[in-house]
Amino acid sequence: MLLKKLSDVSKTEMQKLLSRGSGLEDVEKMVSAVLLDVRTKGDAALREYTAKFDKVELENFEVSEEEFEKALSSISPELLNHLKSAAENIRAFHEAQLPETTWFMELKPGIVLGQKATPLESVGAYAPGGRASYPSTVLMTVIPARVAGVEQVIVCTPPRQDGSIHPLTLTAAKIAGADKVFKLGGVQAIGAMAYGTETVPKVDKIVGPGNVFVTSAKMQIRGVAEIDFPAGPSEVLIIADESADAVMVASDIIAQAEHDPSAVSILITCSDTLAEGVKREVLAQAEQAARSSIVKASLENAAILTADSLEQCIDFSNRFAPEHLEIMVSEPDFVLDKIKNAGSIFIGNYAPVPVGDYASGTNHVLPTSGYAKLYSGLNINHFIKYSSIQKISKSGLESLKETIIALAEEEGLQAHADAIRTRFGYKPCK
Repeated sequence: MLLKKLSDVSKTEMQKLLSRGSGLEDVEKMVSAVLLDVRTKGDAALREYTAKFDKVELENFEVSEEEFEKALSSISPELLNHLKSAAENIRAFHEAQLPETTWFMELKPGIVLGQKATPLESVGAYAPGGRASYPSTVLMTVIPARVAGVEQVIVCTPPRQDGSIHPLTLTAAKIAGADKVFKLGGVQAIGAMAYGTETVPKVDKIVGPGNVFVTSAKMQIRGVAEIDFPAGPSEVLIIADESADAVMVASDIIAQAEHDPSAVSILITCSDTLAEGVKREVLAQAEQAARSSIVKASLENAAILTADSLEQCIDFSNRFAPEHLEIMVSEPDFVLDKIKNAGSIFIGNYAPVPVGDYASGTNHVLPTSGYAKLYSGLNINHFIKYSSIQKISKSGLESLKETIIALAEEEGLQAHADAIRTRFGYKPCK
């Protein structure tokens, strides 16, 4: 874990912090080979790679209705209620994002412009597995798609070693409204949804987070299916001042670190006292963590930085463009106003990242590795396309005629200009 004054961080150290070492280049060729096999061999390739990577031999990938029923019956009523409560909050937040379906405006007499919002026809949601199951990710990806009106939503998630899917993940898929769930993980799952196989339907768009292999696969299939954004190993950046509690800050760093050995956790503060206190707490809590080995590996990517001013903290945060940004300062609105790049923002000592991970209703599928500079976190607009509309009368066109003709002819597109003239008596063929 790096503990340094911001001004003393070397160029090499800064580059490592900002780049996060995504590793996409290292896996590109291998991922490309798997995708090619899935595209050309279909289900046969899926069986081959599921056996190779997940150590499971499956004849059927699609989860049966009996498996859904068995999963539901195995979950306690209390846990089921918690899952439904989280789903309700996620649904409510995303319903608030819904755009007006169709709208019009009169630009001037005879010229009416508008826009029509149409949901995508099919979406594939990827929910990671491996080190943990993520029913929360199923809720976060499927519910917004359903709220947006997507016709078909499927889920792919890695099978466990006995060939099953975690009961809570299957139940989450039912509650969220998924049409089908497939026992598929990794690159082969992304390829199956992108290209379609004998079993898995092709989709228009793939959403959801994953490891470096999944992220690389998503980036490579964009010619045949759209994606949400690169969403790789998780990260948090915390801006805190002397008003923050060292135990709370450290617990948030540990919570992020337990995700994955590649997860990144950074604290930047103007308080040397807080920095030292957080370091002590992080090291102590790491020893007691349930996933201690993962936490300790992840802390190799962690940093505690001290700055000379809150403005320096803000500037570093905007350069870093974190997936999760926690603001734990006495005047949070001052900081919030100056934040330009962040996937999801958590304000106050009682708004740790797990709030958004599970139950507040905001989406936890977010851009990582600095992509928050370019992309928004998953939201309703990821599942909707927009068509512009023009209703033009003859008088309306007449008011635009000279402008269109002049610009078309300047670009050398005579037929464009003639398409306007013909509506006012001009005949191209005499």
